[in-house]
Amino acid sequence: MEALHAFRKGLNTVLNSACALIFAAMVAIGTYQIVTRFIFRSPSTVSEELLTYSFTWMALLATAYVFGKMDHMRMGFMADKFSEAGRKILSIIAEILIMLLAGSVMIYGGFSIMKLTMTQSTASLGIPMGVVYTIIPISGILIVIYSVLNIIDLATGYAKAPGGETEA
Repeated sequence: MEALHAFRKGLNTVLNSACALIFAAMVAIGTYQIVTRFIFRSPSTVSEELLTYSFTWMALLATAYVFGKMDHMRMGFMADKFSEAGRKILSIIAEILIMLLAGSVMIYGGFSIMKLTMTQSTASLGIPMGVVYTIIPISGILIVIYSVLNIIDLATGYAKAPGGETEA
């Protein structure tokens, strides 16, 4: 059990760091874009494209991170009417549904769109669009991994349903 918690902690650290690095890069690129546009009167299309794609990557990685911390939004008006055991079962069912959705849409669909767009290039960067879309199956895989970890934590009592506060 401790190995799973160490794995989750390591994965959280990697995702947290990746999101912070992408955000820092976005700040630098955004500053460059503002300087080139308003001071030098020569807008950079490369920086605009980089900002768009890096924002997408950061958003999807942050989504996986939030699922891993079990801090995602929920509508508790129905779940709060259940007993603690009922909330735990409801949380496990929700995690299974999330896993199915991430697996079918993000992983399977992400790989499909990735393969389909490998021959298309981005307008300014000239890289294959499939490379940009790799974040979809990557974040899907991360969400599935986190869902499995969440189910294990819920089943063993390490995490409380539905808020995700840990006991340890």
